[in-house]
Amino acid sequence: MAVKINFNEAAAQTHTALIRNERLMNKSLLRLSTGLRIINAADDSAGLFIADQLGTVAKAYEQGNRNIQTGISALQIAEAAAGNIYEKLQEIYVRAQNAANDINDPVARQALQQEIRNFVDAIQKIGTDTEYNGIKLLDGSFKDKYIHYGARMTQTVYLSIEDVRAQNLGGHMLVTEGSQTSASGSFTSLTNYVSASKVTASLAGRTINATIQSESNYIYDAGFIAEQVNENLSDIGFVAKAVNVSIADKQYAAIADISTTATLNFYVGDKTFSVTADTTITLDDLIDRINEAAATNGADLTASANAGRLVLTSSKGYTIGLEVTLTSGTGTINFDQLIAGTTSVSSVTQGSAVKVGELYIANDKEFTQSGINTTQFGNYVVGSSSNSEFKNLYGLDVTQNQGAEIAMLATQVALRKVDSIRAQIGATMNNLQSIFDAQKVAYDNTKEAESVIRNTDYAKEMAEFTTYQIRMQATIAMLGQANTLPQLVLQLLR
Repeated sequence: MAVKINFNEAAAQTHTALIRNERLMNKSLLRLSTGLRIINAADDSAGLFIADQLGTVAKAYEQGNRNIQTGISALQIAEAAAGNIYEKLQEIYVRAQNAANDINDPVARQALQQEIRNFVDAIQKIGTDTEYNGIKLLDGSFKDKYIHYGARMTQTVYLSIEDVRAQNLGGHMLVTEGSQTSASGSFTSLTNYVSASKVTASLAGRTINATIQSESNYIYDAGFIAEQVNENLSDIGFVAKAVNVSIADKQYAAIADISTTATLNFYVGDKTFSVTADTTITLDDLIDRINEAAATNGADLTASANAGRLVLTSSKGYTIGLEVTLTSGTGTINFDQLIAGTTSVSSVTQGSAVKVGELYIANDKEFTQSGINTTQFGNYVVGSSSNSEFKNLYGLDVTQNQGAEIAMLATQVALRKVDSIRAQIGATMNNLQSIFDAQKVAYDNTKEAESVIRNTDYAKEMAEFTTYQIRMQATIAMLGQANTLPQLVLQLLR
């Protein structure tokens, strides 16, 4: 081999190995001291990029869950306040129900009206003042809001809470007062109330029947309309009720002013039944016969007496139709003693009368209507021949029976609206909580994935560090040996 003294190749190469081992050991030392496998981009450029992206997503999950928590806090405030409004509406409903009882005198009804006003004022204050960090929640301004929960764009939950202040709670309503008439002839001769074919009406663009079939006749019937509304239109927010109570205008004396027998044919809903009696039958006996025949035939009609007057009640608000036929002779049939709002019919052998009940229809949204006409159903107390009318809580007046009934229906619609809002808020809170739980798991898994790439595996790194230490010690020892190689030249010079 060549022997040189100006350049020690072995020592130089050993020194290079020493520098490399020192660099690796120092990097290992830094990984052990910081806990990071990737300290700078040079350590693992691809790994750094992936770990940084995972870290960003993890931080976004964390912030998203904080957004969810603040959203749930706001919704809890809104739901609790809406619950208070619901309780106040319940109190209003009960007091309107109380006021609908005609046993109350005007003073009692005025007291109930004042209580209702106090509850309305409380509802207005709750709806106006409920807020979260200055953001109003129940006054109608909290609409089209979003809670951003996710790590990416458009990962949001939509929020919108309707206005539940007193001026916006109530019902869009149509109320008719009912109608009645009497005339000579058979029941089918009452052509304004009896049709040979089915007649329809329209509510919010949906068709319903305005007449109910009874044998071969079609009779205009508020109770039947109310049934159809509740059965077929509840999915779009409708609720309806019909009331038909007939209290004869005069005290009962006799069916007719002629002494003979009479056949009374009743038409109630889709049922018909007959009662045969002397024209001079007593009121109590007549009531018993009507009730017995109605029960036997399944008709929704109950007869009773009030201060000597005949009272006929259909609990479902069905039209009450009556056809009276005298067995012999002609005379005056006293419909004013049998059906409310009618007049007697003179010099006849047969006469008929009809009383259509009051109709109440409500929705939480405005609606159009056609086919519910004043000729058959009476004048409009609320609404018109084309549109509903809004009755809010400030417009409730329970100082009379019909006003109390209207108040009950308007409050019923308001209760349903507030309950629907509470259900919507509750469902949103459950949705947000589910997202929170799922994102917490996603956050944990994302941080773990980042940790696998970014952080130090101490068991592996300690083993490598030990290897580097040993290699450093060996390299230093060998460097010492390499440095002695040029001394071999002295042996040649001796």
